[in-house]
Amino acid sequence: MIMGKVLSIQIGQPTTVRYGGRLVTTSIFKEPVDGTVSVSQLGIDGDTQSDLTVHGGVNKAVYAYSFEYYQWWKEQYPQFEYNYGAFGENLTISGIKESETNLGDTYKIGTVVMQVTQPRSPCFKLGVKFNDPKMTAYFYRSQKFGFYLKVLEEGIIKPDDEIELLSKGTGRSTAQIVEEQVAGRGF
Repeated sequence: MIMGKVLSIQIGQPTTVRYGGRLVTTSIFKEPVDGTVSVSQLGIDGDTQSDLTVHGGVNKAVYAYSFEYYQWWKEQYPQFEYNYGAFGENLTISGIKESETNLGDTYKIGTVVMQVTQPRSPCFKLGVKFNDPKMTAYFYRSQKFGFYLKVLEEGIIKPDDEIELLSKGTGRSTAQIVEEQVAGRGF
């Protein structure tokens, strides 16, 4: 069943910036790529994570974020710019949100098969990206986290690829996990 499509694919490299009086190395600054890209078990070719203790790796190889959320962000926080990849996502997608996503959902995009492993856990680097230390709190309050994908079958993807649901996971919904994370942080 076709659930949505890829609007844009982004990659980034580690960059060191000054933020809050210190130097921070981050890969949150992602740039769109045109055409076909290869996807391996560790992510999209050309994308490198800065801190593998919290991002990247086999279970967080690709980060997807719903474009449907962008309008909400524009209405709530119009002072920021929202281009594809604004939240550091690799895939800006349409048609799929946390409210419809379970752990273990398996999708085919292009020739790649990926599985939902967990929602994103926001960190201070969102503040770096938006140059606003309050952005991480805004992100928690939004409960619009996006989700990480594990690559089950390597292959190639490109913008405008359809996202096909191969199987529905039996795990908890990512929306429920997000609600628990937000409640646990007192937001």
